[in-house]
Amino acid sequence: MTGSALYETFARAPLAFEKGEGSWLTTVTGDRYLDFAAGIAVNSLGYSHPHLVAALTEQAGKLWHVSNLYEIPGQQRLAERLVANSFADKVFFTNSGAEAIECAIKTARRYHFAKGQPERYRTITFEGAFHGRTLATIAAGGQAKYLEGFGPKADGFDQVPFGDLDAVEKLIGPTTAAILIEPIQGEGGVRVVPAQTMRRLRDLCDTNGLLLVLDEVQSGIGRTGRFLAHEWSGVAPDIAAIAKGIGGGFPMGACLATDEAAVGMTAGVHGTTFGGNPLAMAVGNAVLDVVLADGFLDAVAARGLLMKQGLASIADEFPDVIEEIRGEGLLLGLKCKVPNTKVSAALRDQKLLCATAGDNVVRLLPPLTVTEDEVRIALDRIRTGARTVAAAKAS
Repeated sequence: MTGSALYETFARAPLAFEKGEGSWLTTVTGDRYLDFAAGIAVNSLGYSHPHLVAALTEQAGKLWHVSNLYEIPGQQRLAERLVANSFADKVFFTNSGAEAIECAIKTARRYHFAKGQPERYRTITFEGAFHGRTLATIAAGGQAKYLEGFGPKADGFDQVPFGDLDAVEKLIGPTTAAILIEPIQGEGGVRVVPAQTMRRLRDLCDTNGLLLVLDEVQSGIGRTGRFLAHEWSGVAPDIAAIAKGIGGGFPMGACLATDEAAVGMTAGVHGTTFGGNPLAMAVGNAVLDVVLADGFLDAVAARGLLMKQGLASIADEFPDVIEEIRGEGLLLGLKCKVPNTKVSAALRDQKLLCATAGDNVVRLLPPLTVTEDEVRIALDRIRTGARTVAAAKAS
């Protein structure tokens, strides 16, 4: 064997971390980094949050896994809390966002099957979307770079340009089952779907008997200052997928649906071995203890506004580096005028971690528990990084 024993599918930064606390990570050599990537919007409550650590360790001393052959009280409790704080009536727990999206697609198809229209199985999606890495979810996302080399694209997905409602309307036909969209495209470049677009999509679904399916894997669980991002539009979906932040770093996701949308998901038609295990449920409930506490989401929105205003000032100061500020709450993006990899590397040199995205964007996804002081530290580091990039560009 030569080289690493790992698949070479990741272009990793030359950093290895040993521990974390709050919004900070410490490398094995003792360097401290302010983390505004948060495991790609996963570590919603930062690192070593005492309530999450206590919940996980307590549950680990009791029971890890029993399978869904039996009732799991933590599932019932977490499902009831998700239902109470969302549009949904039913919840199916998964291990990841991709699995939650797969469940959402299956739920939509099964709905039409149960209604006597099995020919309705196609889903309309949007260019630039990212819905996961399984064969079905890369087909749903439709991006050539993720589809290449994996054989024929899975059938049942039709892409339209981002925000092109005329194209959506023209595509709707007798085999159309659903429309799938991210309220904010994360991997696609932190592109926000306008409220009027969401309302029009809801109208098209209602008029044509389709289900509106939302991918809230990155935008949900408080990331934008609302529990789920679609709440800003005033529109409710029929089905939504969540993951990332709901586990606070522990792998878990969920598919949420109305009673009507879930009508076809009866015993035996779908399943999971690990989904909804007691460890995940303990952590998910602990995350909700924090996120649903009075004032928490308001604080997220306030820190997001502080950050967005600061970023706008930096963009004004360095217009040759930063073209536009995008996003909502603590899901923000810098649309760059130089390669986003250069900006990301410059920020890493300032010991600030971020994540790149499509459309030449740098994503900023701090923990929802980030403090105002940490936002200001990050802004100072972004300004210094932008100055470095601007100077290199000018030379």
